[in-house]
Amino acid sequence: MVQQLVQGGMSATGGGLVIGRQRGREFRHDAPVERGRGVASVAGAFGAELARALRASLLPAGQGVYGLRGPSEMTWYAFATAYARDRWVGRAATTRNSTSEALTLVTRSMLWDIPGRPGETVLHRALRSWAFVVPGAEAREIPAQDRLVLAWVAKASRPLIDLYDPAVARGVLEALSLKCDGGPAAPDTVSRKRRILVNALYHAIEQGELGSNPLARIRWRVPKQASAVDPRVVVNPQQARDLLAALSYVGGFKRARGRRLVGLFAGMYYAGLRPEEAVAVTLADCTLPVSGWGRLVLHRTRPQAGKRWTDSGEMHDDRGLKSRPPGEVRIVPLPPHLVAIWRDSVRTFGTAPDGRLFFTERGTVLGYTTIHRAWKDARALALPPELAATPLGKRPYDLRHSALSTWLAAGADPAEVAQRAGNSVEVLLTRYAKCLYDRQSVTNNRIEHLLDAYGSPSAPGEG
Repeated sequence: MVQQLVQGGMSATGGGLVIGRQRGREFRHDAPVERGRGVASVAGAFGAELARALRASLLPAGQGVYGLRGPSEMTWYAFATAYARDRWVGRAATTRNSTSEALTLVTRSMLWDIPGRPGETVLHRALRSWAFVVPGAEAREIPAQDRLVLAWVAKASRPLIDLYDPAVARGVLEALSLKCDGGPAAPDTVSRKRRILVNALYHAIEQGELGSNPLARIRWRVPKQASAVDPRVVVNPQQARDLLAALSYVGGFKRARGRRLVGLFAGMYYAGLRPEEAVAVTLADCTLPVSGWGRLVLHRTRPQAGKRWTDSGEMHDDRGLKSRPPGEVRIVPLPPHLVAIWRDSVRTFGTAPDGRLFFTERGTVLGYTTIHRAWKDARALALPPELAATPLGKRPYDLRHSALSTWLAAGADPAEVAQRAGNSVEVLLTRYAKCLYDRQSVTNNRIEHLLDAYGSPSAPGEG
């Protein structure tokens, strides 16, 4: 049966080998097919099923281990939903979210133009809400409209092997470079989405659905991304103090919307914490002496991902340190000024039921919306109009950028700074060494002081 399929699908014409025909097109393999060789390139043109047939035909009797199950008809949508299920268990909630986002964009670009296509907003919502979420749709109540959309997608999805068509593959890559509203996505976002797609395609190869990576022959580059932090976003120590002071005036005094967040933002600036690290700090992990330096044993993060992506159904995931093995800790020294701020926060607001230092009025984990809104208001109070119109300290994360830049500018050992921040030395020096706001003025003053020590230069014309 294998021999009949191979003989029926291949013919020699003009020195080349026509390995099959699909929708009126011939797929040709110009190089001679030797025993046990050339199969991967054949699969790259015609699909993994023909590769199995070729392997079974070319190998000696009894060595054809793949067998034959007929041409693969798996659609991209069927593969993508199965891939999402396979990659769900044990993955971080943010990873699940990113995978769903990338698979949704690819799915939208892998649809035939058949009658009944939903609007793009409705299509995107249905895919993001249901298609790539585990447990699957059978365990959830899907609204009728979304159920109809997903049924249409299943019918309109192109075959997975259509990715071997360069035009289709390039269209998929271009889709990954755009945001939902059609605008260009950030370079690091495009890179992350492409990486997810590549991992999915290698999974298809492992499952025998593809014979090779369809993107290997596509000349398409991810847009370049800046490796260094924009120096315009980094605040100097005086500006940081002004911003933290302004936070205490945000919102009414009774609700203390800004005052209860002063310690959170101070942790980002004075200890270089990431936002997901700062919201997870507990009193039990801190040493806060009456005077002198304190210490934080950091081992937990609470990144916000969304209820559908976490195992607990909460908005925030519960994870270890970023890019570190489970159970690893990071020791972060706390300067005296930060220790005083955190001690005052505990005296004023207490701690959450689980010991967290910073929390909402109801004791829940602080969300990004709450944090960003308070920071936006504080920035408007603290900065003069000419600076408020710039990117200076625009995001809460810029406080971490400012912290690491300040430590380096103070002459701290890069290895020690990297250890405190949870970065590699290479990343630290590449991203943060040039970022302290107005650092040039400090350097200029030092140079001028050194030159003045050798006396003032003669004015032009003086001898």
